[in-house]
Amino acid sequence: MTGWLRIVGLGPGAGRLVTPEAQAVLDQATDAVGYIPYVARLPDRDGLVKHASDNRVELDRAAHALTLAAQGRRVAVVSSGDPGVFAMASAVFEAVETGPPAWRALDIEVLPGITAMLAAAARAGAPLGHDFCAINLSDNLKPWALIERRLRLAAEADFAMAFYNPRSAARPEGFARTLAILRETCADARPVIFARAVSTPDESLRVVPLPDATAGMADMRTVVLIGSSRTRLIRRDGRPPIVYTPRFAG
Repeated sequence: MTGWLRIVGLGPGAGRLVTPEAQAVLDQATDAVGYIPYVARLPDRDGLVKHASDNRVELDRAAHALTLAAQGRRVAVVSSGDPGVFAMASAVFEAVETGPPAWRALDIEVLPGITAMLAAAARAGAPLGHDFCAINLSDNLKPWALIERRLRLAAEADFAMAFYNPRSAARPEGFARTLAILRETCADARPVIFARAVSTPDESLRVVPLPDATAGMADMRTVVLIGSSRTRLIRRDGRPPIVYTPRFAG
């Protein structure tokens, strides 16, 4: 048996948003490797071995997957959303770069998925219709000082922004500090979109002006989108507003 490794994006939650290409790989894989809740999304079947691990062992997880592929296994490394956006693709390639030379000869591919910010933006309208950036607010892998610098620069450049991992029980204060920085730097009432568990039965979408946004509106299942100064809100009777950023915004 010839081994391979595929780094697969499972999309934001709903099975219908897994790409056909990704599903074909999952159907062929002998092993699925990933963070515990993502591996749990895969149905059990004969011939598939699941290897679930904690979210703070990405390099160990990547090395384990590469070892399995080198042994001739067909390995799917799974991430939610897109595997190249704050997920496992970079960890796998870091392990390849620093690992045994034989790993560089392995058959490795990255299969894209629909990442959370794109699913959330589609639900809201088109808030990322002009220039935007994505920032991971977790300080597990980078210092808060770097996050703060990037927040201020992005706000000063008037990007729309997407925030991943805004708030957790272990670090509840970070998102409150983020909102304070944005209120200070932006000094306006641009819309903030709290999109939780998009495409799942737990989905919720809330749009509030920046001065009214609070840290308690987000958790780890929420992606937060904030518009630029040009982002607009179309109000509709009895229906959620449409949020969009014109493409001609300067």
